[in-house]
Amino acid sequence: MRGVLEIPSSLEPVQSVLMDALALVETRFEGQLKGELEPVQNLLSHVERYRGKMLRPVLCMLSSMACAPARAGEWSWESTDRHVVMAAVTEMVHMATLVHDDVLDEADHRRGGLTVNHLHGNEPAVMLGDYLIAAAFELCAQLGEAETAGRVGRMSMAMCAGELLQLHHRGDFAMTEATYFEIVERKTGALIGLAASLGASASGAREAVVEAMDRMGRDLGIAFQIQDDLLDLEGELGTVGKSVGKDVEKSKLTLPLIHHLQHAQDRAASIALLEQAATGHAGARAALASRAGESGSVDYARQTAAEYVQRARTNIAALPESPPRAMLDLLAQAVIDRAK
Repeated sequence: MRGVLEIPSSLEPVQSVLMDALALVETRFEGQLKGELEPVQNLLSHVERYRGKMLRPVLCMLSSMACAPARAGEWSWESTDRHVVMAAVTEMVHMATLVHDDVLDEADHRRGGLTVNHLHGNEPAVMLGDYLIAAAFELCAQLGEAETAGRVGRMSMAMCAGELLQLHHRGDFAMTEATYFEIVERKTGALIGLAASLGASASGAREAVVEAMDRMGRDLGIAFQIQDDLLDLEGELGTVGKSVGKDVEKSKLTLPLIHHLQHAQDRAASIALLEQAATGHAGARAALASRAGESGSVDYARQTAAEYVQRARTNIAALPESPPRAMLDLLAQAVIDRAK
């Protein structure tokens, strides 16, 4: 992830190749989003601010590098247009989900700036998200690969189903961990898994390897989401760079709160705080975070995220040893070592 990893000198050649590939992804991304109408282009200009770590394109490229066959015992890799399109598609779908999420959460800030819905209203923001999804599928169609298009479509359906499941369980203070993991694997894990598996496919990896990279990405996605949920519970806007406290305001239970409600000494008091947070009561989120910390639920969530990272690293370790594999492993460890 850009600006997150500390790269050892031994991996600088991989970083150089990766950055060149990401520059091509950015160019392709921007070229795909050229609105013919001025109001459309004005909205599209906001999308640039939504791009941050580019985790999905990075995983797509690194997975492809790590799965590429070695030549004469030496690692070498060059991105193709197929790599670039696949990576750009995953990022475009991700941008669409961010725009839609901000509408659902009524969020005001994203990446340290104001959200599209805050600046222009919910209706243009919803249509912008739809435009991004359509642009992603149009770009994917340029590959002329029905199987790849089908995988992107199935992943998009899984993401929407995860969001609908979460909406169904808003305010459900009896929601289980099993339901939570079903939601986050679909909402976050599916796209990250697709990015990694598409990279492996582009290098001609065996189906078993492609499936392992999908599982690796899904596990990283779940760990990433747990960390995101912790930041929403405990973080501050100035540090995180986006609106925080939205989960409790929308009565969306996340892992630390699910665990806390199962183990709290005074469950009724914690539910009362959740209900207060939903009405915008000042201090309710901080009180909930404190209670979740005291009950061990915050530590439990962090440990669970670490376990998912370790599961992902196990699949990475099964790949042939190479500098890209080492970089992929480094990225996996960084997923939960972040403050935004």
